[in-house]
Amino acid sequence: MAVSETFLAHHALVNGIDIYYEDYHSQASAPVFILLHGFLSSSFSFRKLIPLLSKDFRVISVDLPPFGRSGKSKKYRYTYENMAKTVLGLLDYLSIDQIYAAGHSMGGQIVMNMMLQRPNCIKKAILLCSSSYLPKAKTPIILSSYLPFFNRYVKYYLGKTGVLGNLENVVFDKALINDDMVNGYMEPFHEDHIFSALTRMLRQREGDLPKTSLQMITTHCLLIWGDQDRVVPLHIGERLANDLPHSELVVLNGAGHLVPEEMPMQVYSEIKSFIND
Repeated sequence: MAVSETFLAHHALVNGIDIYYEDYHSQASAPVFILLHGFLSSSFSFRKLIPLLSKDFRVISVDLPPFGRSGKSKKYRYTYENMAKTVLGLLDYLSIDQIYAAGHSMGGQIVMNMMLQRPNCIKKAILLCSSSYLPKAKTPIILSSYLPFFNRYVKYYLGKTGVLGNLENVVFDKALINDDMVNGYMEPFHEDHIFSALTRMLRQREGDLPKTSLQMITTHCLLIWGDQDRVVPLHIGERLANDLPHSELVVLNGAGHLVPEEMPMQVYSEIKSFIND
């Protein structure tokens, strides 16, 4: 499925770091829909969903630092709170007041942080197999991250399974994996700077939002989960739906963790119904 021909790529300096984003224009008055990808991913993960959403929305897909084509600065603070602040800063840069937002996996944590920081910004939120309830890294790992050349260990660790192995873990139907998919997810890791940034992220990342914070979110949320998700299992989605006061959970049978790739039509249909309700 080809992406919209009206796609424009942009860079903006926001919160001290270079942010890459893709802007897919629909009609001038179309509402804005922000897409935030997961860990070790980029805007590429929404390539099948964007053509569907861009029929009804102005879609802006953001590469979260240090991933994709966004900056990998050694000065940036790679916490979820700061990433959320950065995306909100991008909206200010674009003079956008209100949006719909979807976050996949780690991107879901960023969306939830955004809803806490600026409650009236997001009209409705879609959390796709959202990362939830993960604690911060253990103290020995955080201390080890200060060792010289620790970034080489991060590169080695991620390279053990490789992109293909990671895709086989996040996709239920392995037949969906092809060369284009492997190359697209591999592209951000051709640059060694990302491993130093990932070391900083490992050191700085706070834990996922606790129940007390989740219960403060007043935005209506749609949770979409694959019943075969091995990365963030369905019971996590059920727990999250229980802790978010205004939420509903939809389960896609025969889908794994990478639902925007595996079932884009079903995801789009659920999003449309949720927003139009």
